[in-house]
Amino acid sequence: MMNPFALSFLVMLAFVLAELLILKWVRKTPVPWKDVIFNLNSGHILMWVFRGVEVAAFALLLRHVNLHIVDQWPVAAQWIFAFFAWDLCFYWMHRLHHKIPLLWAVHVVHHQGEHFNLSLGVRNSWYSSLTNFPFVAILAVLGVPLEIFLVVSSLHYTVQFYNHNALVNKSGILDSFMVTPSHHRVHHGTDKRYINRNFGGTLLLWDRLFGSFQPELEGVEMRYGVKGMTPTHNPLLASNGKLFGWLRARFPHWQSRGTFHVPELFIGIGGVILFGLVIYYVNHEAALAGAQQAILFALIFGGTLALGGLSDARRWGAIAWVAIAVAMPLLFLGWYGARDAWGMVFLAALLAHGLDGARRLWWPAAAGTRA
Repeated sequence: MMNPFALSFLVMLAFVLAELLILKWVRKTPVPWKDVIFNLNSGHILMWVFRGVEVAAFALLLRHVNLHIVDQWPVAAQWIFAFFAWDLCFYWMHRLHHKIPLLWAVHVVHHQGEHFNLSLGVRNSWYSSLTNFPFVAILAVLGVPLEIFLVVSSLHYTVQFYNHNALVNKSGILDSFMVTPSHHRVHHGTDKRYINRNFGGTLLLWDRLFGSFQPELEGVEMRYGVKGMTPTHNPLLASNGKLFGWLRARFPHWQSRGTFHVPELFIGIGGVILFGLVIYYVNHEAALAGAQQAILFALIFGGTLALGGLSDARRWGAIAWVAIAVAMPLLFLGWYGARDAWGMVFLAALLAHGLDGARRLWWPAAAGTRA
């Protein structure tokens, strides 16, 4: 049986892919695979660890500095308070991530995406959970129970994921009191009238109350991304480059002996397989032995970096991807003897993809690949 966290990842992946297919078949919109795969694999295996750190820190505060205010209320009142309070905390967290240079260096990863779709809703810096925590810590101090915190935050994140979809234009009456896709498009827009507007997560109340609301304007062309920044598909650079700049340090760039190009669909398939293995890791984390867990984590994380290099047409990315895509199945199907159906399917698919990558890398003419 799949645990709730892994199931939520699987449902998220299904919705992302379904939206892309609808956009391609109905609206004839090409799938920006490089952007989508970066969004999915911008570091979710590492984000999963830091989300665990956030939850552990919340539990620690509950245990040691809990004022026991909220947890003394009727249960219904606890849920209602947590719902509104978490959303208010998110509003100020989000707004200050746009105002404070150090926090913007983390949050900018989310805004670098140049295509507005559901996958953008899961594009984040590796460190987002760590910089978010100080803004929700007050909920632990006030005594919001951990299980309520987890459910309420998951509910709000689900609404925020939905608000990145590219299919919904206007939402009728919901536009008057909730953050909807229309309102959130404004937040991501690069028009000067849209910059630093609509910070809310679920409720429009906070933007209206604190003067940051801006409705979507007719006739204003929507463009996304960050002006003056060239987007990268390398998650190592994306999550750390701006932080190095804030520290007034130069981020080291790996040199490459020439470029290596593959079709975007090749990157798309590899990225979906890799995200499937992220889901596998989340579902089996507790059952994996220490060494197995560490090796699987390292290989998946390495795969995100390799796919980023491949998306940036770097030869090292192709070599690293082939090595990881071949090594991981051989290690877990062979040495560790993984035999559950979910793992076998994704590991076998990864092996096939890695072998196809090797064919493209060493016999580019036969594969139709320009190197």
